Amino acid sequence: MDATHVLCGFSKGLLADLDDLLPPASVLVVEDEYVAAQRDVHRRSAQHPCVAGVVHAPVQDERNPAGIVRAVSRPEHVRAVVPSTEYGVVAAAALAGAWGLPGAGPAAAAVLRDKAALRAHADSAGLPQPRWRLAGSAAEVEAFRTALGGRCVLKPVDRQASLGVLLLDAEDDTDTAWKATTTAEEPRMRAPGTSSGRFLVEERLTGPEVSVECLVHRGDLLFTNVTGKQLRPGPYPVEIGHVVPAGLPAPVTGELPRLMRRLVESTGFSSGVLHAEWILVDGTRPHLVECAGRLPGDSIDTLIDLAHGGRIVADLLAVLREGPPPVRGPARAGAAIRFLTARPGMVRAVSGLTASRESNGVREVELTARQGTVVGELNSSWDRLGHVLATGATGAEAARNAAAAAALVEVRTS
Repeated sequence: MDATHVLCGFSKGLLADLDDLLPPASVLVVEDEYVAAQRDVHRRSAQHPCVAGVVHAPVQDERNPAGIVRAVSRPEHVRAVVPSTEYGVVAAAALAGAWGLPGAGPAAAAVLRDKAALRAHADSAGLPQPRWRLAGSAAEVEAFRTALGGRCVLKPVDRQASLGVLLLDAEDDTDTAWKATTTAEEPRMRAPGTSSGRFLVEERLTGPEVSVECLVHRGDLLFTNVTGKQLRPGPYPVEIGHVVPAGLPAPVTGELPRLMRRLVESTGFSSGVLHAEWILVDGTRPHLVECAGRLPGDSIDTLIDLAHGGRIVADLLAVLREGPPPVRGPARAGAAIRFLTARPGMVRAVSGLTASRESNGVREVELTARQGTVVGELNSSWDRLGHVLATGATGAEAARNAAAAAALVEVRTS
């Protein structure tokens, strides 16, 4: 198998991009055997011309990265190893390091995949962030939040998509929250026995939330984008919209790259893409929420391409192949996504899709719910039903277009 690119974890979106960017049969997908079976990875990968094959290996065994190196033979002509999912970050760094290829670096990848380790590094680097501690019981959560006036954030240290993240107010029951966070699962995405079973309790900050996407080459920031976010109110901070560019005041947009450089330095991150989330306390003071060492999800990569031009995936491949560093400029337009949701229950009818697709600036409308689909509570990103993606002359105009088109889609449940 003469693959030139190895992907750690299966991502249909990334493979669709690579179909456009790479020759046929040039990509080797490495996935955990259990996850591959749960997600039908072999059949779904075969739908992409760029895929040469699928190999089973312990991608998600983050406590033993040497295992992935032993399990995967180095393709003779391999040029890059790409972390295509959150749970493939450590494996990709381990393979790249063992094969002498650019990447995040094993130490940086381990820090980015452990929110407690990242908190410790941020403290040592003097990065602004909430107060925090590891919690081993509901009693420890209660003691921490009592000292902070009754409000806190509870989260697993190693999950994705806001899974298990809870915002607690003073009147919320700690035992109930602890059970909800510690039992949150994503059985199709996560291999059994690979979670660390560790949890963080943090100071709950108030302010707008943004994410910063950086293209990094040998520790240098080549490109920085700021994405504005909209979160659903309530105890589960599920993201329901993004906009590029975020449209922040100049002092804030200048401060965020400075803080990202400090984050890169403190973790020792070398080459790849970073996706970091920040809360702007009082609307002006960034505080670190968390950071991922991979491409952003939620179609933010598509929003960046539409707003800035170019292909962020192509740029990632360039820095991982040690090619000429890509050059990107400021945003030339706006792009936004709005996620579709519905009340819990069984779907009785869906309407408005055609009108939504014909609305101003709309590029894409997707809805997974059909008549008979059972809609659950909106507790994580996996519970959303679809999205509307739109563009505009500015980020604000794109956000209005996306919101207006999403409002035309009605999913009626009972």
